Amino acid sequence: MKISNFAIRRPVFTLVSMFLVIILGLVSLLNIPLKLIPEINPPIGVVVVNYPGAGPTEVVEKVTKPIEESLSTLPGLTTMSSTSQENSSLTLMQFSWTTSIEDVESEVQSRIDSTTIAEDANKPRFMKFDPSQFPVIQLSLSTNTDSATLQELAENLVTELNKVNGVASVSLGGTIVEEIKVVLDEEVLKQYTLTQQDIVDILRANSISLPGNTVETEGKELTTRVISTVNSVENLQQINITKNPANGETVTLADVADVSLAPQEENTITRANQEPALLVSVLQQSDANTAEVSESFRTELDDLLSQEKYEEIESDVLFDQGDFIQIAIGNMSNTLILGGLFAMLVLFFFLRSVKSPLIIGIAIPYSVIVTFVLMYFSDFTLNILTLGGLALGIGMLVDNAIVVIENIYRHLSMGKEPKEAAEDGTKEVGTAIVASTLTTVAVFLPVVFISGIIGQLFTEFAFTIAFSLFASLFVALTVVPMLASKFLKTPRENIEVKRQESSFMKSLEGLTKWSLRNRALVLVLTIIITAGSIFGLTTVGTEFLPSSDEGFFTVGVELENGATLSETEKTVKAIEEVLSDETEVDVYVSSIGSTQDGAYSGTGSANEAEIYVKMKELDNRTASTFDFMDEHKREIESAARSANSTAEVSLNVQSSSGSSPNTLTFNVKDNNINQLNEAVERITVALRDLEDITEVSTDLTETIEEVQITVDRDKAFEQGLLPIQIATTVNDVTRGTTAIQLTDENQSIYPVNVGYDRELTSNIDQLSNLLIKKPDNSYIELSQLTDIQIGEGPTTINRIDQQSAVQFTVKFATTTNLGDISSKVDAEIADLDLSDETEITFGGDRELLESSMDDLGLAFVLALVFIYLVMAAQFESFKHPFVIMFTVPLMIIGVAIALTATRTPIGLTAFIGIIVLAGIVVNNAIVLIDYINQKKEAGMKTYDAIVDAVKERTRPILMTATTTILGLLPLAIGLGEGSEMNQPMGISVIGGLISSTFLTLFIIPIVYSLFDKETRRLNKKYVTPDGQLIPAYLIEERFEKAVEKEETESSLPVSQGQQYKKQDMVHMLEELLKIVKDEDKDKGNKE
Repeated sequence: MKISNFAIRRPVFTLVSMFLVIILGLVSLLNIPLKLIPEINPPIGVVVVNYPGAGPTEVVEKVTKPIEESLSTLPGLTTMSSTSQENSSLTLMQFSWTTSIEDVESEVQSRIDSTTIAEDANKPRFMKFDPSQFPVIQLSLSTNTDSATLQELAENLVTELNKVNGVASVSLGGTIVEEIKVVLDEEVLKQYTLTQQDIVDILRANSISLPGNTVETEGKELTTRVISTVNSVENLQQINITKNPANGETVTLADVADVSLAPQEENTITRANQEPALLVSVLQQSDANTAEVSESFRTELDDLLSQEKYEEIESDVLFDQGDFIQIAIGNMSNTLILGGLFAMLVLFFFLRSVKSPLIIGIAIPYSVIVTFVLMYFSDFTLNILTLGGLALGIGMLVDNAIVVIENIYRHLSMGKEPKEAAEDGTKEVGTAIVASTLTTVAVFLPVVFISGIIGQLFTEFAFTIAFSLFASLFVALTVVPMLASKFLKTPRENIEVKRQESSFMKSLEGLTKWSLRNRALVLVLTIIITAGSIFGLTTVGTEFLPSSDEGFFTVGVELENGATLSETEKTVKAIEEVLSDETEVDVYVSSIGSTQDGAYSGTGSANEAEIYVKMKELDNRTASTFDFMDEHKREIESAARSANSTAEVSLNVQSSSGSSPNTLTFNVKDNNINQLNEAVERITVALRDLEDITEVSTDLTETIEEVQITVDRDKAFEQGLLPIQIATTVNDVTRGTTAIQLTDENQSIYPVNVGYDRELTSNIDQLSNLLIKKPDNSYIELSQLTDIQIGEGPTTINRIDQQSAVQFTVKFATTTNLGDISSKVDAEIADLDLSDETEITFGGDRELLESSMDDLGLAFVLALVFIYLVMAAQFESFKHPFVIMFTVPLMIIGVAIALTATRTPIGLTAFIGIIVLAGIVVNNAIVLIDYINQKKEAGMKTYDAIVDAVKERTRPILMTATTTILGLLPLAIGLGEGSEMNQPMGISVIGGLISSTFLTLFIIPIVYSLFDKETRRLNKKYVTPDGQLIPAYLIEERFEKAVEKEETESSLPVSQGQQYKKQDMVHMLEELLKIVKDEDKDKGNKE
């Protein structure tokens, strides 16, 4: 090939080019961002509406339903779910992956702006899903001093940490918020005919900063501003409220209320390892490098904590995504290096020299460095999937170089000079390695064009492998022949002849001939084994993504509705006692009165808590996080229920990839509430008895007791009041009202909350006596205008696609998989014979798996088509590529055995491995058939060409397969944290490559012989004069030897081990000679 000849004749130029690429590659590597996985941006949006004072039912009717109706016809919308609870509505929209959330943002905003909702509800807000809004680091801060000191130090610490480059914000959880409480004296207010709202209005009127118009003075035009500020409790107390009608004296705020600076009522409690603590959450900027942000933040934190003023603070890192990324990337890098070393060992074993393996070994680092250059200019990140792609290709990077160097060495053994051997050897296999590289790359074309999560996850992976393979092809065609021509010498003896005469080659030749003579038997056995393997694949189960042990899980706690914060704290303490005894637990942080879900929706409940548990590093514990959860789940549940019998406990893992390991979620929808509740009850009972299911929970909340105040509109009208005025008064009294924000001299900001003493609303009797101010400034008791009863109401109302719905969350044991559990759940629900109006839809990992498998199935079919078309273009034939495609079914045998033996379910990464495998396994057949064709073009008979090709190409085929297999071995073993994602890929590729490599040496020759007219009837037989059937190949072998060597009757050898008579063989040969001579005469006469 011209490029090879140029590299051989211009070695200095080739070396200089190499060094330039190496320098460029190292610079690129230092600037490629580190991520755990490629950035995924699900097309999800949320509409949030706050509706103060409204209950869940009112929120649904007046806010949620109008918004749902307005948004239901959005283009690309696949699912819409809503949660309505006290004071707020949240509507979540999930669009198809082909829809960009930016494209529909303006349409969503336009629709919610034009939607008519309750007048008292706040303006709807639209938010896009943003991965950067989830913390990348969470840690706790604790101290031996009092809570106030801890909070002051922590706030100063956070101020400094917010300055770290790449950090978007650092927030504190569990802090004590101080406010200025204005506790009104009801009797005094009545005396002056004032209401709570009057006081609020007066305070707001006294705390202003309003701009006015401009005025001219001394030739200048200045703006005006009217200012009245309140900057201390004393100032606040002195605000004039009214005049005393009895004596005309001024009545100040201090005369009608008790004003003081005090902590807000405690609604959350945060502890770290059973000690009071604050929870720090760190968000990174959307374009920041997670690993760099983590390292910079941790360094700055350590520097600050080493200072004297912070020396009493102790920090415990609960979760650090950057740290996990560093560990995972480091483990994948080690896998990459080990794979390369294993591949080199294979080369030393086969080539039995130092120079050849070193020349080939250059292909690995050089190809990887070229890949880094291409990744950098493509704006890719270095993550466990792109590194997994490199690890998958590490063994393949030397394949092209092996084929080239082995062929050069073969030419050297023929006595050629190194330069001539390098040129001829490279030229002979150049077409084959170009074809094999293109076929391997072709499998990635469908993956690149697939939308959805597959496209976002695996596009960089596909391009990375393609980059590395093209780089290895370039190295094989330029650097390898150039170095071979300089450093390899002609061997003293003809190694090729010696190799062909070895016992292995003789056995291989005999086996090849036997398989050709027994084609039907071999093909039938192969078909039976392949069919059995395909069936075996249906039994291994399925998963979305492999579970990754990140050493972190949460314990969710929920008590019955209405439980107090102290009751929840007591339950959490019982769980903390269990965790404190476990040596494999590093740190645990309890957040009582709030949860992750609550934090997202902006709400919290006194009956809920979340415990964040961080395990010790994997090397320092004996159990995985999942095994630890399985082993201690019952103990934790027992401890919680001993403290409170209503406690519900849930152990959860949320991986950084976004998947939920060992979890199946589905929704039950029905507009008939009674039917829905009945279906939920029946499904719950049925699933709890299923084997391998550890937990069944729903988001169906129990009703909670509440004081229901029903306004008598007629009585209210008689008193000159509207229901909204009564509701506002009750809301203000029971909740209090934030009137203004007070900024003191130190620029500290405090909310000023105006309200009555809690004793006024401590029971129904007190509430009944609440005085409502009428327009004539007189008062009437609440009980005279309303009916006050104890009733029950929902705490939340969930809907999916405008129907009432309940979501099920099913946790299952680590010993099973998503596919098997899904089948059991489907069968169990089918047996229940639910109403036709009741609809079941699956979400979570199962929904992603089903949609992804459809995409991957299409990608696999397209990959096969692309492989065939590329080979057809290379061979200028449609027949030979068709023969080569028979290697694809052969890989299924090994894949099935490998996945079954390792109990690995088929998931996204395993399926990607199968697709990649289709591009790899054809390479061996390409090399084999290309060599058969070369032999035939040189004048050799097809049968002999097939046998010789198997003998001469087996060695490079075994070398390339073995290097690929051993290069993948560290990936398949799964060394260290973060390796779980790519492990199924390595297992499937190794298994498939082993079976296809072995069977290719025999099946492809058989199929080729069936499609070649010379060998199509290889097993035809002749009848001897005495009636014996003799295989044609025996006669043809003897005939060819007789013609070539002009052998006589006496010198004709008897076939090996055959019992045919010598006289019969001679007679048949004579007859064949006559036929040939007669054919030659006929041809001459025609000419």
